[in-house]
Amino acid sequence: MRIATVNVNGIRAAARKGMESWVDQSQPDVLLLQEVRADEQTAAALLPGYETQVWPCRIKGRAGVAVALRQGSGLTFGQVRLGVAAGAEEPDVDTGRWLEVDLQGAAAPLTVISAYLHSGQVGTPKLDQKLAHLELVDARMAQLLDAAEAGGPAVVMAGDLNVVRSQQDIKNWKPNHNKVSGVLDEEIAHLEGWFGAGWVDVARSLAGDVQGPYTWWSQRGKAFDNDAGWRIDYQVATPSAAGKARSSTVDRAPSYAERWSDHAPLVVDYDL
Repeated sequence: MRIATVNVNGIRAAARKGMESWVDQSQPDVLLLQEVRADEQTAAALLPGYETQVWPCRIKGRAGVAVALRQGSGLTFGQVRLGVAAGAEEPDVDTGRWLEVDLQGAAAPLTVISAYLHSGQVGTPKLDQKLAHLELVDARMAQLLDAAEAGGPAVVMAGDLNVVRSQQDIKNWKPNHNKVSGVLDEEIAHLEGWFGAGWVDVARSLAGDVQGPYTWWSQRGKAFDNDAGWRIDYQVATPSAAGKARSSTVDRAPSYAERWSDHAPLVVDYDL
């Protein structure tokens, strides 16, 4: 089973810039999208050959997450759950950021999650919103891990988490560490809490002790050309799923002109 995740930075714009060519070439069985910024009908029209579920943000032009299943993969949608607030009403800024789907047709029970966590901004309410949302994510991750360890479905949570883990995940660590959102120790502690509890950072587990590979580069300056990137897109799996991950790649565009998003897809092949 090939699972790919990518922040499309607006699915309409990504489609105009060549996203479909990548989809045709990669052929992921499960495609997890973030920052879709479109409704389900629009997204489905731009993903031929896929069945699509979308949770749009209530704030127009913001966020939005999707799960798309390749037709012919044998996978179908089971139960779908929106958000991490345990059924409670979420603030508008948290909508369109967490979409859980129980898959049917997999060899063993599997839940996939498309997640788009807040980017945040130091010294503004945006950072407070990010940290509050991370608290909710922490609680949901604990529930999912407990359920998996008790014999429930394996889980792959993937998406744009907008946090690096260490110096290996960002080209310019020193000028950003504890100065820029996404590189704050307070944010990193949330992710390390998941991994300390038993979740697995699949790409890092497969890549080993190396720099990167990065998944996002600023549109400004020569960041992409100089590979001055950040690793902020993840596939985070329960141990049973992570143990079946066989390969991980970042489909970085050959050139700046050929990019169709400021993120590159993170693709993992699993024996699931």
